[in-house]
Amino acid sequence: MTRTMSIRMDDENYRFLHKLSKAERSDVSKAVRELVIKGRIMMAVERYKEGKASLGAAAELADLPLAEMMSTLADYGVHSNLETEDYLRGLENLREVW
Repeated sequence: MTRTMSIRMDDENYRFLHKLSKAERSDVSKAVRELVIKGRIMMAVERYKEGKASLGAAAELADLPLAEMMSTLADYGVHSNLETEDYLRGLENLREVW
């Protein structure tokens, strides 16, 4: 479902969006949508990096599958905050499933 919304912003940000949309040969709405998507990813990366979100919570925030979130974190140079116990528990759960 798509929804329409109206937002207020300062002139500098509006000019930035307008310039961005022109460079991309797109419209301002698409530029805003792309920035929201990228913003969600960056927020998820930061929260994971700061220990404020688990891997699953970060993936949910970014709206990415777990594997893609792991790849995204690696792309940004963020190391896993999994403890050895968590890793071993995950391996044991995997063994039970297989």
